[in-house]
Amino acid sequence: MTRTEEPVPPVARRIDPAELKSVLGHFCTGVTVITAHDGESPHGFTCQSFVSLSLDPPYVSFSPARTSTSWPRLRASEHICVNVLAHDQRDVCGTFATSGADKFADVGWSHARNGAPALDGVLARVQATVEIEHDAGDHTIVVARVTGLDVLRDAPPLLVYRGGLGIFTAAT
Repeated sequence: MTRTEEPVPPVARRIDPAELKSVLGHFCTGVTVITAHDGESPHGFTCQSFVSLSLDPPYVSFSPARTSTSWPRLRASEHICVNVLAHDQRDVCGTFATSGADKFADVGWSHARNGAPALDGVLARVQATVEIEHDAGDHTIVVARVTGLDVLRDAPPLLVYRGGLGIFTAAT
C-alpha cells in the first residue's frame, strides 16, 4: 500500500505593510472621486480601489479607509456617484485626497439623477446605491448597486502606478 502525504502549507509570515504597498504599487489603477450629498452639503473623496463587481445584477465596489473622515459623511446618503477622472484632472484628484477643506469650492459640479454630486470634466460617471458594507482590516469594502451610467469624454484616464499619477498610452 502506498501512502500519500498531504503537502504541508507554508507558515504564513508577517507581511510588512510598506512591502505590501510597494508590491501592489506595481498594479496600475484608475482614479475616481466618490461623491454623495447628505441633504446639507456635498462630500467626496479620491478613491483608487473602485472596481466592477458584477454585470448582472450590476454591482460596483470600493474600499475607503476606516480612518476616512469623508466616508461617514457619504454613507449618510445611500446614493453615490463614482466620477472617473481624466488625465488632466490631477488637481481634482489632489483636492479630494485632502482632508478638512471645502473640496467643492473650486470644482464644477451638478446633481446627478440620483442627487449625488456629478463632477465636471470627468470621463464617466456611475451612479449607485450602497447596499453592503464589510469591515476588512483597515478598510471597509462597500458594495453598491448601479442605478445609472454616463460616458462623457473620450480622453486618457488618470492612473496611479507605483505611487505616481500618469496616463495610459496604448501600444501600437
